[in-house]
Amino acid sequence: AKRLADIEAAEEAEAKRIAEEKERKKQKQREKIERQKKEGTYMTKAQKAKARQAEARLEAMKAAGMIPIAELDKPEKVVYNDKKKEKEKQESKPTEEPKMEDSKVEEPPKVGEKPEEESLEKPKEEEDSGDEWDAASSGDDWDAESSDGEGKFDDLAARLKKVEIENEDDEDLIALEKKKEEERLRQLGLERAKREREEAERMAKREAMEEEESRKEQLAAQRREEGRIRRMEQEKANLAARSRDDLRCPIVVIMGHVDTGKTKLLDKIRKTNVQEGEAGGITQQIGATYFEQKTLIHQTKKLNESEHFDITVPGMLIIDTPGHESFTNLRSRGSSLCDVAILVVDLMHGLEQQTIESLNMLRSRNTPFVVALNKVDRCYAWKTCKDMPIRDALKEQPEGTILEYENRCTEAKVQLQEQGVNSNLYWEMGDEDWMNSDFIPLVPTSAVTGEGVQDVLLLLCQIAQRKLWKQLMWCANLQCTILEVKAIDGLGMTVDALVVNGYLKEGDRAVFCTLDGPIITEIRGLLTPPPSRESRIKSEYIHHKEIKGARGVKIIGNGLEKVMAGTPVMTIGEFDEEEDIKAEVMSDLTNLQEKLSTDKKGVMVQASTLGALEALLQFLREETQPPIPVSHIGIGTIHKRDVTRISIMNEKGCPEYATILAFDVDVEREAREYANEMSVRIFTADIIYHLFDQFTRFMEELTARRQEEAAAIAVFPSIIRILPQHVFNQKDPIIVGVEVVEGILKVGTPLCVPALGGLHVGNVTSIESNGREQETARKGSSVAIKIVNESNPNITYGRQFDSSHSLYSTLTRASIDALKENFKDKLENEDWRLVVKLKKVFNII
Repeated sequence: AKRLADIEAAEEAEAKRIAEEKERKKQKQREKIERQKKEGTYMTKAQKAKARQAEARLEAMKAAGMIPIAELDKPEKVVYNDKKKEKEKQESKPTEEPKMEDSKVEEPPKVGEKPEEESLEKPKEEEDSGDEWDAASSGDDWDAESSDGEGKFDDLAARLKKVEIENEDDEDLIALEKKKEEERLRQLGLERAKREREEAERMAKREAMEEEESRKEQLAAQRREEGRIRRMEQEKANLAARSRDDLRCPIVVIMGHVDTGKTKLLDKIRKTNVQEGEAGGITQQIGATYFEQKTLIHQTKKLNESEHFDITVPGMLIIDTPGHESFTNLRSRGSSLCDVAILVVDLMHGLEQQTIESLNMLRSRNTPFVVALNKVDRCYAWKTCKDMPIRDALKEQPEGTILEYENRCTEAKVQLQEQGVNSNLYWEMGDEDWMNSDFIPLVPTSAVTGEGVQDVLLLLCQIAQRKLWKQLMWCANLQCTILEVKAIDGLGMTVDALVVNGYLKEGDRAVFCTLDGPIITEIRGLLTPPPSRESRIKSEYIHHKEIKGARGVKIIGNGLEKVMAGTPVMTIGEFDEEEDIKAEVMSDLTNLQEKLSTDKKGVMVQASTLGALEALLQFLREETQPPIPVSHIGIGTIHKRDVTRISIMNEKGCPEYATILAFDVDVEREAREYANEMSVRIFTADIIYHLFDQFTRFMEELTARRQEEAAAIAVFPSIIRILPQHVFNQKDPIIVGVEVVEGILKVGTPLCVPALGGLHVGNVTSIESNGREQETARKGSSVAIKIVNESNPNITYGRQFDSSHSLYSTLTRASIDALKENFKDKLENEDWRLVVKLKKVFNII
């Protein structure tokens, strides 16, 4: 569009220049003609042609001897027609002219001499010669009179010639202008044709480029699709090549409410062997603790004497970070990487909010789990049996302790049943219960003294081998997820990842997911911490050329600052298409953004990881009533720019949404200070429910404040009928008994009588029922009301109005708007229908 505008401007300038040049030439031509006219030298083309013709005739006449040669030699003055002088001359010299003619004929003409007569005088000379000849031959008077008339005709002829000359001049100018205009139009046509040709060339070039780009895109899409098909086929082949003999370690996450003993239980599981002085067998990995098979066999040895269970899993990987946060991170391309979970329940308190949240998460992902009824040692008179199997420990307890334990276990079962979970103590479960995935095993434990810990470990092994062996078969398909992104001195920004399946090699080109799109970087190093037996020695990380799942690892690479926790990692193989791998890595975020479809008005949600963000958004959208709208999302620490983004809600007239819900993230000091300046609230919590409670409390306070401000304007709809037998005071204040026919009667409602031209009766200042004051009275209730009319205190019941007239709430457009904005939930459908009815009564548009 800009280029077309430039072309049009250039054309306009060129046309203007041509017009100015044309006008200048015209003016110059006019000036030249005027000058020639003044000098008497101006001749048109026609005049020049006539002059040439006259000269040719004169030459012919001279050759024929019709004109005396002597007269041609003598320059003749311009003769002006004077009829009287001419007549006198003709009368006085009638006989002399023939002699003159004879003498003129006798004189020979001079060689090379040309006649000096002008072309305009030639017709006159002929006429004069004719007149003289006639005069010589005859001296009649009528000849003189005829010459008189000829003089008049000469004047007329001269004037006609002048007009003809002027017309010819104009015709010449018009012809010249026409020719110039034709030339100009021809030039414009050429220029336009050139421009059109150039534009056509440009369009053709652009179309060719677009076609080329489209072809390239189609080719890229085709290659991407081919790469996806190859990858899917390879993945299918790898899945088909799995074997029950080659199992990987099950990945375990510990979940539960705050202060239920998750961390202590994890420490107890992790340090049992260490406390006994056997350092080997437990390897501390990035984000996980790895137990070797021999360690599991050793720790469950005493329990297994009675169970006789053969442990075949190569080991166990327990995620260090307790809580559902790590569970939400353990996801890859939409599927959960967590194989089995331990749900810790406080035996003394039963199920709590976060426990229920964790329970729902596990069930939504179909993840099998074990319920650890922790703090069993808190039962009255519990006798400590350190690190013993729970059944052996229960045999040592007194009867009262057993009774309390059984009661609390039953309560826990009932609470789980209320959540739709069937459960039983694991040793009381039969084979049918084990095969039925709905039944959840319960294990009483003590994280402090260690009772039941080996039961939990053995139970996890049993679940893995009995139920999960298919998904635990090791596969060559890379399954890797980001647990955390952090900076390490000397290494820069690193990524803690969990490799579940497949291989990760040093030098691989890995694709990571960020909010700005996928990034590709070369893996410069794969690190794991030293074995725990060397934990007292300050040793560096151990470098690996290759990592086989399942294992926790620290990845070193360039540009990992914006990588998001909870997202998958993939590598680009020899036969893989780069674009296909990029799209696959970003699929989790893309799906989340599609599901999100952020609203124009809403709060900002910030979470620590992608999984946590997804869980929080799902909670805000689906589990809250009413749903909380979300306009912006983010991952990681809250910065000043995040505050700026959400502060626009204040300008949009929605100050309640100028709020950031920060789930398990840090807030920069500068951002918090700026938030105070911009009237932006930041709610932070580590539990989703706490965030919701904070925001709900804020919204309730804001709604109450708005309702208080709008109370003076908002009028609730009502129609009341006066009970004539209950008129207590007829005048200032009017106190009467009334029945509420329709709607809601509220203190402060202005009342009127539409039947009497909208007579204003007054405002309701109090409502009483059975001697008790109340704020409202709904349809069907009979109450006593006091009406005060400050503007007209003389209004009297029985004079201006009586019980035959129904009293109506006085509604206005402003009062209806205030009801809609602030009291929508206070009115039922029936009340809104009454509002519509009253709008017609009061002619409100």
